Amino acid sequence: MDEVFARRDVLDSATLKALCRPSDLAGALQTISQLGVLTATGWLLLQTWGTGWSVVVFMVHGALLNFLYAGQHELSHWTVFKTRSLNEWVGRVFGFVLFYPRTFDQVQHVAHHRFTQDWSRDGELARPRYTLSSYLLWLTGVTYWYTRWRRILRFALGIVTEPYLPEQRHAEFIREARWHLLGYAMIAGFSIYLHTWMAVQLWLAPMLAMKVVHQLQNTIEHLGLPHESNVFANTRSTRTNALLRWACWQMQYHTAHHAFPGVPFFRLRALDALLTQRRGSPPPSMTYWGFQWAVIRAFSKGRTEAEYPDDRAWIGDSIAN
Repeated sequence: MDEVFARRDVLDSATLKALCRPSDLAGALQTISQLGVLTATGWLLLQTWGTGWSVVVFMVHGALLNFLYAGQHELSHWTVFKTRSLNEWVGRVFGFVLFYPRTFDQVQHVAHHRFTQDWSRDGELARPRYTLSSYLLWLTGVTYWYTRWRRILRFALGIVTEPYLPEQRHAEFIREARWHLLGYAMIAGFSIYLHTWMAVQLWLAPMLAMKVVHQLQNTIEHLGLPHESNVFANTRSTRTNALLRWACWQMQYHTAHHAFPGVPFFRLRALDALLTQRRGSPPPSMTYWGFQWAVIRAFSKGRTEAEYPDDRAWIGDSIAN
């Protein structure tokens, strides 16, 4: 996605062009390092299974599996590799692992970028407004996984109802969902034939159980910010450490990403610093735990998202709930 969602005078065209250059080397280093650590945690999980250490390894392995979506997200933007076919096929593998088909993800995500915080057109706002219970179910992954599996099954049956999905592409989504189901059925069949629980042990169980870690990033990016078109007001960045920035493919610099989504993940830190310098102020930002505590306070005493205004921020470090 090469569209620009910030004022074009914030960055000159030469600087933006330089920032937008993808790199096969940078993409490969990030991808191989994450898959390498996943291989190591998977091996450790097998070696420690049945001991107390397996609990810790299980949690780390599951969190890293979920953070593959950060990679899929970048691959959907075609910004990880300079070689476009690598973006395509690595993205399809990640989408299969995560129950998040690539073509659907791309189209939904385009709608999210073009119409960020627009209740009627943002693909990520196709939901009822949160209550405390619905927010916690989403945060822990319960409703997240339900909606993912239900959508694949629904698409496979030929039922596409999302208003942000163009009708002329429905056949693609249906075909993609059916290929996914076939792949999952084959894995289940081989597991039964070989009498092994390895797919559950190394993939399904840790990924499902540890979704909450990745949801800390998913929920912080826009919730509680104004429903307006200004990207520097409707998108929040995250203050965290280098390890989590690596795991999340630098998506913590989320305001910079939304302003110029054609800039590859490995240049977002530089882009964030440049935008802060040019604009004279940093973007909205919070820590993971500060944000979650603010949301829980905002939804306490029976309050819901519908009770807060759409035209101003109601979650922030200095905002009292």
